[in-house]
Parts: sequence; structure tokens; C-alpha cells
Amino acid sequence: MELGIFTFGDIHTDPVNGTTVPAARNTQDILERARLADEVGLHYFGVGEHHRPDYSVTSPSTVLAAVAAQTRQIKVGSAVTVLSTEDPVRVFQQFATIDLISQGRAELTAGRGSFIESYALFGAKLEDYDALYEEKLDLLLRINAQERVTWSGKFRPALEDARILPRPFPGADGSAELDIWIATGGTPRSTERAAALGKNVIYALLGGSVRNFERHAELYRKSAAEHGFGDAASNNAASKDPGSKNAGLKIGVSTPGLVLRDRASGSGKAVDGRAKQAFQPYWTDTMRRLSAERGFPTPSGVTYNMESAPGGALFVGNPEQVAEKIIRMHGHLQHDRQIFQLDFSSVPQKLVLESIELLGSEVLPLVRQELG
Repeated sequence: MELGIFTFGDIHTDPVNGTTVPAARNTQDILERARLADEVGLHYFGVGEHHRPDYSVTSPSTVLAAVAAQTRQIKVGSAVTVLSTEDPVRVFQQFATIDLISQGRAELTAGRGSFIESYALFGAKLEDYDALYEEKLDLLLRINAQERVTWSGKFRPALEDARILPRPFPGADGSAELDIWIATGGTPRSTERAAALGKNVIYALLGGSVRNFERHAELYRKSAAEHGFGDAASNNAASKDPGSKNAGLKIGVSTPGLVLRDRASGSGKAVDGRAKQAFQPYWTDTMRRLSAERGFPTPSGVTYNMESAPGGALFVGNPEQVAEKIIRMHGHLQHDRQIFQLDFSSVPQKLVLESIELLGSEVLPLVRQELG
């Protein structure tokens, strides 16, 4: 089990104190989080992409290049790259460069994003939503597999024996390919696409029961085996070679979360619920905003209690509670990686840093003790 964190660079107005962290400060905060995550032994640091005034990151590759230069062990990747409104050639070049800077630690997670601002910004049409993604993903994977590419499509000028450079950092098996993941909110079509391509998949769990994704994990593994990928397929050489960047197929999960130690009362007894109390106004702020934008039911305190309960999608609690919840979800999904958005709706940096430290020093050892 790999544990990590990710950020979108939230710069919402703090619902508790009414302050707003400027983009310049937030960018430095992101780099500080990455350095600490590396130091405490977490496995992954992700940066997502938005084109809205309440997020600081529009160019994940730029931030990740800085992260790669300031870390030594942690994997660094996008969470996600909105591939539908990007040029796959340029995306590949950017992440291959990050892979060279980090000496093989770069990952690229391709998705369509949860917001649509980038479509108008970059001249894409929403009616081409599916076609854009499918065509650009096809080109990205082709570039990743071969240095010279001949290709034609609808949304980008054709390539004729084009040499795409630089190539990623060579893996232990000598291959020079990026580790590309497919992101999805949990649709069967996206699950089957990732499986058919033989690519790792990561599911975004923003709410609801974690058991709702059990069927997606089962579908992914079944579909992968049918296409000759994954550990169930005996003829898949890559899955048997631990030196390959694409050794085996993995399922990842991204969730909101906050890990804090419980404070002691005057009698010295721990007072339960510090993380849950601290996280609630930030979760409520974002969920109410999203509900207004998308027509969802307005969340309540009851909703929050359900989401933060043992079977819900919010991983909020002390280290023992969060570790227990990860282990419980693993019993349903058998997932290989879980990453947490700790700065949800601009949770203060002090609390984010405490959570990172606890994830590495206490949660990860507890998970390893149980799962190996």
C-alpha cells in the first residue's frame, strides 16, 4: 500500500477566519508540503489543474518540476492533467522532463477534470467532450510507446515520422516510458477503458460509501485480465518484471482527509474528534459551493457525520482512526495506493503539515503492520 497527498492549490476564503492566502504564498506552501512528505516517507505527491480564481495551480508540470528538484524519493505526478484541452505532444515533453529531473519519479495522470473552464479558455468545444479525450489519450500513449510517431486525428495537426523528445528516464528494465495513470470519477466506461489499455486507474471519492467503488475495482480487474493485463494474466511480461515502470496494474483512490492528534482534557484523557471538528467548516464550505453550481442537495451536519463515519469517504480522524479506515477500505477494494487532499477548501498550512507528518510517522506504519 502506497500513501500520498495531492493538492489543487486551494485559495478559497477561509470559512473560519475570513482570510485568503495569495497565490504566491500558496505556491510556497505547496513546495513545503512536498519536502515534508518526502522526508516522512510518503510515496506520492500530486498536483492538480484548475483554471479558476479559487485555485492557484493552472500548470501542474511547472510546479512538479520545482517539487522534483527539491525532493529525493517521493513519486511526483499530476492529479490530474486535463488532457482534453492539452496538446499530448507538449504534455509528454513536460512530464518526460520532470522524469529526467527526478530520475524516474514522475507520473502522469490523465483525466477530463471536474470543471469545464479550460474548454473555452483553450478553444475546445464541450460537445466534443468524449471525442477530445479519447483521441488525445490515444496520441499520448502512442508517443509514450515510441520515439517516432506518425499519426493523424481530428483535433490536432497530423504527425509524420515526428521524433518526440526528450524521452523519460530509463527504468531498471531499460525502457524509457512515463508511468501513465487513468483518472475517473467512477463510470464503468472509464474503468473498462483503463483496463483495456493496461494502465493503472485512480478513482476520485469525494463522497458516498466506499463500498460503492467495490464493483468498479472488480470490473477493472476482470476487464484487465480479459485483455491480457494484470497479475491474473500469465502472459503479461510487464506484470512479472518488478524492474518495469509498468510492473503490474494498480488501483488508486483519492479522498479528502485530515489527520490530527486528539487533544488531552484537563484530566489527561484524550478528547476525541479534533480532526473531525477542524475539517467540518472547510468541507461544508466547498460542498455548499459545489452544490449550488451543480444542483446537488445542500449538505448538512448529518451528511458530514455520515461521510466521516467508518464507511464514508472522508478520512478524518486521529492516526489510528484513519489507518483503520484505510485498512477497512482495502478489504473492499484491494487498492494499491491512497492519496489525500489535506488542504480541502484552504485548510490552514499548520494543520496540513501536521497531517503530513502523522501520515508518514504513524498512519503508514499502522497500515504496513496490517497489510504488509
